[in-house]
Amino acid sequence: MTAPVTAAHVSMVTLGVADLARSRTFYEALGWRNTKASQPTVVFLQGNNIVLGLYGREPLAEDAEVSSEGSGFKAVSLAINLPSNADVDRVHAQAVAAGAANLKTPQNVFWGGYSGYFADPDGHMWEVAHNPFASLDDTGAMRLEVFE
Repeated sequence: MTAPVTAAHVSMVTLGVADLARSRTFYEALGWRNTKASQPTVVFLQGNNIVLGLYGREPLAEDAEVSSEGSGFKAVSLAINLPSNADVDRVHAQAVAAGAANLKTPQNVFWGGYSGYFADPDGHMWEVAHNPFASLDDTGAMRLEVFE
């Protein structure tokens, strides 16, 4: 097996949104920082170890050459992992105060952690969780033990 050219990572997630200004305001309220790379038709928000892109739903679909139609459960969630249950409660409440829909109030969960879910103004689902079995480094990045 050939070694990959670069380590596996996600450097950016782009969300298709209905209202660019509304979404930028929402994510800035959660601590994402707008960048000089943003333009009138696309927003690039800096996180700890990742960039969050916001782009119009239809132009994003057009760029990928797929239909922009469709709704409901998209079979994907994004996650914010935090060091404590109290942090989960705080961030979840912050998201709801900024306009998110509460999908699941944070609670103890079957796998031994603590988590809740919210949906951003466009319905993108986010989990906010404390996983006692995974460590976070000093940048907030999740670190799991890998097989050698």
